[in-house]
Order: sequence, then C-alpha cells, then structure tokens
Amino acid sequence: MTDDDKDRGSGTTALTGLLQQLLQRVRAFDLCRPVVWNGLLTTLWVIFAVLDFTTGGWRTVAGNRNVPEPVVLLMSVAFSAPLLWRRAHPSAVLAFMTPFALINVWTGALVQAAYLQQIVIFNIALRLPMRALARAGALVIVPLVVGSVRFPHSWDLLFVPHLWAFALAALLGIVVRTRKEYTEALVDRAHRLELERDQQARLAAAAERTRIAREMHDIIGHNLSVITGLADGGAYAAAKSPDRAAQALEAIGTTSRQALTELRRLLGVLRDHPAEADRTPQPTLDDMDALLTGVRTAGLPVRLRVRGTPPPSPPTAGRQLTVYRVVQEALTNTLKHGGTDPSPTAEVTLTYRAKELEALITDTGTTRDGPEGGGQGITGMRERASLYEGTLEAGPLLTQATATAPATAGWQVRLRLPLEDTPS
Repeated sequence: MTDDDKDRGSGTTALTGLLQQLLQRVRAFDLCRPVVWNGLLTTLWVIFAVLDFTTGGWRTVAGNRNVPEPVVLLMSVAFSAPLLWRRAHPSAVLAFMTPFALINVWTGALVQAAYLQQIVIFNIALRLPMRALARAGALVIVPLVVGSVRFPHSWDLLFVPHLWAFALAALLGIVVRTRKEYTEALVDRAHRLELERDQQARLAAAAERTRIAREMHDIIGHNLSVITGLADGGAYAAAKSPDRAAQALEAIGTTSRQALTELRRLLGVLRDHPAEADRTPQPTLDDMDALLTGVRTAGLPVRLRVRGTPPPSPPTAGRQLTVYRVVQEALTNTLKHGGTDPSPTAEVTLTYRAKELEALITDTGTTRDGPEGGGQGITGMRERASLYEGTLEAGPLLTQATATAPATAGWQVRLRLPLEDTPS
C-alpha cells in the first residue's frame, strides 16, 4: 500500500467518523426536541415547494404549463405542510395528499413537491405494519395510473420515476426499521442478561450466607458445648482435685483456640482480599478421631465403629465435610440435650457400602421434646445431606426391656450419602 493510499484511507475514516458524530448529534437533538425538529424540517420542505412554484421550476417538467398558478401553489403547500404530522399520523397524511396527487396528474402540472409523498411512505414503512404499507402503495400508484392514461405520451416520465421513488422509500424504511428492532432487541437482551447476572449474584450471595451460617452454627455450637462441659467438670473437680481442674482449663483453652482458628478460616473469604484468606483445609473423615477426643474430654463417652471396606478413592471433600459436620452436630445435641441423670453415652458407626456411606449416631440420653429436638441443627444437617442427594433421619431411639437389661431411651441420627453424583 502506497503513502497516497494510506492518506486516502485515513481521510475516508476521518470523514466517516465526522458523519457519524453529526448523525448522533442530529438524533440526540431529535430525541430531546422532536417538535422543534419536525417544525424545522417541515419549514424547509415548504420553502422548497414554494420556491419551485415562484421560480417556475415546475414548468420545466410539466405536461401542461397552463395550469392556474393558485392551483399549483395550493398543491405545493398541500404536499409539504402536512409533513409536520408524518410521524404521528403517516397514513392520514398520505390520504390527505392523495386527492392533490390526482389533481396534479390530471391537470398535468406534475409539481416536484409530489415526491414529498415518499417521506410519508418512509415513515409508514418505519412505523406501521406491512399491510399499511401495501395500502399506501395503492394510494400512490392509483394517481400514477390515472396520469398515465390522461397523458399516454409521457407516461414513462410520470409513472417510472415515482414508482422507483416509492420502492426506494419503502425499502429504506424497512431497512431502518429492521436495524432499529435489531438494536432494541440487543439492548433488551443486554438488559435481561444484566438482570439475570444480578439475580444470579444475589442467589449466590444468599447461598454463601446460608453456607457460612451453617458452618458457624456447627463450629460455635459444638465448641461452646464442649467448653461448657469442660467448665462444669472443672468447677466440680476444683474443690477435690485441683489437677483435674487444671486439665479442664487447659482443654478449654485448646478447644477455644481450635474454634477461633476455624472461624478465622471461614470468615476469611469475606475479606476485601480473598487471596489472603487462610487456606487451611476443611475437616475430613481423618479428623474424626480428634473430634471424638474433644467430645470425650467434654464428658461424653463416645465410641467409633467402622463397618465395611472404604472405597479405593476416598469420598469427595464436600461429602467428608458433610459427614464430619453431621457427626459433630449430633454429638453437640447430645451434650446439650442428653441430660445428666444418668450420664449419656454415644456411639458413631460409619458403614461403607458399594455406593453409599452411612453414618449412624446414637446416644442413651433422654429423648428430646418434639420430633426434631435439635431444632435448626437438624434442619442444617438435612440441608447438608441434600446437597449430595443424601437423606437424613433423626428421632427417638427406644429399646425394649429384656430379662438382663431394662428399656432405655435415646436419640439417633442416620445419614445416608451416595458416594458418587447421580448422572444428570
């Protein structure tokens, strides 16, 4: 490419940009002051039509130069002044012009202002249904046919130019209308996508708040129950065994630090800089022994049983966290509601099956009031299980009296969790 070609290309680009800016300013002015814009354009067209009459320009193409001048002036104004209402009532404006179009071709004046009908045609194609455009075509063509019959020797000078002008005006209106509708569709789609994005963000935020609330409930509820049990035991042992009291205080400190560490990790994602948040892994099944040790320290004897063979690939981190939190919540409820006379005991049984992991937590404490004595804790456990298409059952555990053992009451929580996601 030569330097001259580059200069021409840059000049064309600059001219195109200048025209686009000018059109944008015109559109902005039209949107802000449509009455003023309509008035200016109508005034210009009226001046054009009147000048065509006063300068005698109409006689250069007229088939009959002897048409009375008042008639020519009337037709010139009739074709131009009604353009003021071309946007609001284009069909009515065209219907008003049609009798004057008949007079124009019948007298042979053929004033140039008759072409202003195509502005109305453009507005009809732009704003009204296609059947309105078809009716408008009939209103335009009928006078042309009459004129062609009236002056057969010059029909080609009358019929063909007006027909081409009608086709171009209609096509231009359809193109502009299509582009306008396409642009409006894009704007509407962008608006809907923005609304959907905001809705998804709100749903994600609500889900995150629910998750954080559930985690905080498990962490705080469990650790405070352990601390409460240790504090009660330490107060009881302070008078008789200071060493046991010191051990209780040490365990309280350890449990408190663990709770604070978990809370910092959980709330770290809410900081302004998530990348700086603590990335310590969430509890897994490998942490079950540590959990049960803390529960035993708080005064609840608990035993762990594992049945079946764990799969070669361990459950996903989310499933392991679900099992851990369900066991934690169930034992916390036992600490809170299991009673003290007699002191309850608990048992955790993890059963591995081919496609399922079951966690059964039972205790010998007093039966809770109501069907779900754990309240919101049971609801949270069910929500956790539902995330992985699992089920959770919670309710009283009653045993029948035998010759060697009396009937006992307690509570059980049974979690069944699929080891794999169900294909969708």
